Amino acid sequence: SSAASDVYKRQILVSIKRVAIAYAFAAIIGIILGLAMGRSRIAYDFVIPYVEILRPIPAVTWIPLAILMWPTEESSIIFITFLGAVFPIILNTVAGVDQTPEVLVRAARSLGARKLQIFRHVVLPAALPNIATGLSVGMGVAWFSLLAGEIISGQYGIGYFTWTSYQLIKYPEIIVGMLTIGLLGTLSTLAVQLATAPFLRWRKLQR
Repeated sequence: SSAASDVYKRQILVSIKRVAIAYAFAAIIGIILGLAMGRSRIAYDFVIPYVEILRPIPAVTWIPLAILMWPTEESSIIFITFLGAVFPIILNTVAGVDQTPEVLVRAARSLGARKLQIFRHVVLPAALPNIATGLSVGMGVAWFSLLAGEIISGQYGIGYFTWTSYQLIKYPEIIVGMLTIGLLGTLSTLAVQLATAPFLRWRKLQR
């Protein structure tokens, strides 16, 4: 029916909005922190214990604390989604910076390049493939975390729609929800890969 179709579309749009907000924050914070940790031993030693302690905690277990920390269900679900996405981005960015060939850094320094120039023209390009990988992985985990939040504390969203369909034993809607989740996750990860592809063209030119 038209009403059911409208509800279904609304659930999708709510979920996409939540992922977009959480992922944007995760990408910005994750890349900045990862770059800082990769270039600064002090930053790395300060941040890595928190990353290693918090990263293995499943998204579901964050939900009670998130509800207490944030004033609305919406903000708590976005926070849970952010936590899922940010750690893969941080760790992949750090790995990318670590893999920068030291010979290139020394060569740039011997040619008179300053720290900022070395960072911009040597370190960042070398780290970009790993950053792109982290962004793709982070998007996949963001959807997983979002669904956990929507199922337990949400009133809208495709995760809530699928879980409610299960509780009401509406099997066709359960299948539709599952397929929609898979499709949204695949399309959003593909979108991230397409968005990062222009920054990695130099790799093809080297081959």
